[in-house]
Amino acid sequence: MKLRKKVYIAAGTYTISLGTGRKEFHPRKPRPGLEHYIIEAGQGVLAQVSDPRVIDECVVGNFMAARFNRQGNLAALMPTIHPSLEYKPSTRVEGACGSGGLAVMTAMKSILADLSDVVLVIGIEVQNTVKAIYGADVLAGAGHYASHRKNGHAYFFPSFFSDRAGAAFKKYGHDEVRRAMTQWFVNAIEAGRRCPEAQEHHNRVEDLHALGNTPPNPTAFVDNLNVFDCSKVSDGAAGLLVLSEEGLAKAGIAKKDAVEIVGCGTSVANLTELPADPTTLATSRSAVEKAYGMAGVSVKDLAFAEVHDCFSITGILMAEAAGICAQGEGFDFVSDGGTRPDGRLPMNLSGGLIGHGHYTGGTGVRQTVDNWKQLTGKAGDFQLEIPANRPHGLVISMGGNDKTVVVFVAKQA
Repeated sequence: MKLRKKVYIAAGTYTISLGTGRKEFHPRKPRPGLEHYIIEAGQGVLAQVSDPRVIDECVVGNFMAARFNRQGNLAALMPTIHPSLEYKPSTRVEGACGSGGLAVMTAMKSILADLSDVVLVIGIEVQNTVKAIYGADVLAGAGHYASHRKNGHAYFFPSFFSDRAGAAFKKYGHDEVRRAMTQWFVNAIEAGRRCPEAQEHHNRVEDLHALGNTPPNPTAFVDNLNVFDCSKVSDGAAGLLVLSEEGLAKAGIAKKDAVEIVGCGTSVANLTELPADPTTLATSRSAVEKAYGMAGVSVKDLAFAEVHDCFSITGILMAEAAGICAQGEGFDFVSDGGTRPDGRLPMNLSGGLIGHGHYTGGTGVRQTVDNWKQLTGKAGDFQLEIPANRPHGLVISMGGNDKTVVVFVAKQA
């Protein structure tokens, strides 16, 4: 199935990913809240259009503001961005860490249904409001809380992906897998240093390999991951426009400043069940195959990929789910530099979730903004040269333990 008409992404922006590692962050000092980030990201988008009044509707992606911030009804915060948004339709969507991807998909559906020509999308999370151990319990809502939480680890999601790493150790060899996980961390931090808004932008550790190879401490954390294998707790927001061809004209945006979404795929797996094979991301693979099929492309047509690396092991398994390499081959692929900017298929060029930060409900929007930046030549110090014969970028936005996945394939407009 093909999209019935062209859909574009433009006017992307994001805030600093604020949390430990940023010089601006201090856990005991007041920090910006939801309203601040929605306004900052929203006004960053509106600064790139001819007239804010052309926006037909809004979508906001968020995971757990009701618990992290005691605030629901985020859709009604969108008019704080600009008076012209008062009385415009606005919707909040949630799909755990995939909420941002779902927000972009929701906006696409309005464009395809001829309900709107210009949709403002914001993805946001402010989660440095509680201690990490309490935040782990909030984030456990991305899994099936009723059946898995009671007997689960205190660090609920790190434990799930620690189990995936442990299964990979047994199946493919500890040293090979650990080497790749460490290299993924190194790549993420080096990429984050090239992106001014990234949470790891200020990281100046000299020996990243030694840091990334820190032995796990099961008594304080989980069995098979160290803290550097994990994305950090982050506050931030990202914003963009989803537009029809008519919407581009209304917004005064040239096609050279937009990218076209040519394929998308969404897959959801049973939240109550654990993965049959912890060494594969089967739901992500399903969504990727749908997106490739709609776009009429294969992995050979990609210039780069933005994937959900909530943990280092996840990023490697994502390379396999995307078809960049076969199952079991992702570890050597990463260790040998295949995902680096000069590698066979560069991935997560602004740092991904580990290097850039993971403001959960907004990450899928941020990934889509980075896709737009790369394909329009706006990525600054982390810009990749896009080959003429491979003008496509991939985004994989994942929620939970590979349970809710949204995938986009975009190309230069």
